[in-house]
Amino acid sequence: MIVFGIICLFVGYYIRKKVSETKLVNADAMAKKILSDAEKEANNKLREASLEAKDQIYKARADFEKETKDRRVELQSLEKRLTQKAENIDRKADLLDKKENELSNRIRQVTSREKELHEKEEEYAHLIQKERKILENISGLTSEEAKNILISHMEADARHEAAKTIKKIEDEAKETANKKAKEIISLAIQRYAADQVVESTVSVVDLPNNEMKGRIIGREGRNIRALELATGIDLIIDDTPEAVILSGFDPIRREIAKNALQKLIIDGRIHPARIEEVVNKAQKDMETSIREEGEQVAFELGVHNLHPEEIKLIGRLKYRTSYGQNVLQHSKEVAYLAGIMASELETDEQVARRAGLLHDIGKGVDHEVEGSHPKIGADLAKKYGEVEEVINAIAAHHEDEETTSLTAVLIQAADALSAARPGARKESLETYIKRLEKLEQIGRSFKGIENAYAIQAGREIRVMVVPENLSDEDISQLAKDVAGKIEQELEYPGQIKVTVIRESRAVEYAK
Repeated sequence: MIVFGIICLFVGYYIRKKVSETKLVNADAMAKKILSDAEKEANNKLREASLEAKDQIYKARADFEKETKDRRVELQSLEKRLTQKAENIDRKADLLDKKENELSNRIRQVTSREKELHEKEEEYAHLIQKERKILENISGLTSEEAKNILISHMEADARHEAAKTIKKIEDEAKETANKKAKEIISLAIQRYAADQVVESTVSVVDLPNNEMKGRIIGREGRNIRALELATGIDLIIDDTPEAVILSGFDPIRREIAKNALQKLIIDGRIHPARIEEVVNKAQKDMETSIREEGEQVAFELGVHNLHPEEIKLIGRLKYRTSYGQNVLQHSKEVAYLAGIMASELETDEQVARRAGLLHDIGKGVDHEVEGSHPKIGADLAKKYGEVEEVINAIAAHHEDEETTSLTAVLIQAADALSAARPGARKESLETYIKRLEKLEQIGRSFKGIENAYAIQAGREIRVMVVPENLSDEDISQLAKDVAGKIEQELEYPGQIKVTVIRESRAVEYAK
């Protein structure tokens, strides 16, 4: 038993030893395998890192080459532009050299001409001195003695002419004063009436029958008195069949009275309370109509940002006439003409149209305010915030003030064109033609005149003179004489421009 136990111990020890050795061998093999796997993995990582580094280097090289190429293209473009600029500078330098040479040649030519002229002047001075000595020998007088005699004769003639001129100026002053007084009176009359007073101050309302006249008059005349009191217009009920005449100088009041009476006739209820109600409504309707008319005209002309009061005044011009010409239509014409001329002259068309539309705005209130309509209009434009250019154009369109801008000159021209065209104002064709013929006859009535022509619908006369008969100094006096004779012998609206032309021509034929 003991031996068996010892044998078992040895066998157990041997078995454990073998097992330990086997485990040791396996551990060693496993360690080697792990080490081998780690080495392989490290090699793979190293290879991947190497490939990634090469990738980065390749990309960096590609980016560098692209940037270098772009820079090269940019430098080539810049070099090309610099080359072109250098060529342009060379061409300009050549052109400047050429112009400098031309100027030098011209300067030399001018210097040569100046020298020739100086020589000619000296030659002529010598000849004049020689001729003077010859004349002194012939006359037996020195140049100073002849000069004194001539001056004494000239003084006597000048005194005589001065006396005649003074007498003429005094006569003209008296005549002008009378004429100016007549013009002032005529202007005051013209504010309220046109040439045809009846047409401009009277409106006619048609009646359905003559019985309506009695209803309009009312019991003991109370209806007609109420209507006249409410409107400020006189009602004339006479023997005219089926008609009532409204008479008054204010066209707006007359229109209100006409509208109110027409509504009363249609309604049939005519009594003082109803009359007052209808007249008030007609006044409100008229204010609305005036405002709408002003807005419509401003819209048609493209004139914006007008003050509300300016809109009303423009609308009021529809009921105002001047020499039989509707003032609102005239203002529209002036605005259109001024705008066209401003466009052609490349100046501010909007300002020209605005000034043209507003140039007669003073006529909307000149029944109520003292002063000429250009001054009234300019004051209103200043009050409502218009620019100085527009204010001056309004104030100067009848030359009451000096023009300070091109717009003011255009408004003067457009105003004259609108008023002067045939048919604009109440003037028969026969009268118009006779006025033009008389204008040309006056122009041809002076000595030294070759011909005379009336142009621009009689607003201008051009007088052609014979250049051998009149000098440049004479034509200025001739223009004044022609204008004076026109003022004395003709009646015309506005003003007439007198242009005297002296032209010398030399004609030859090459054969």
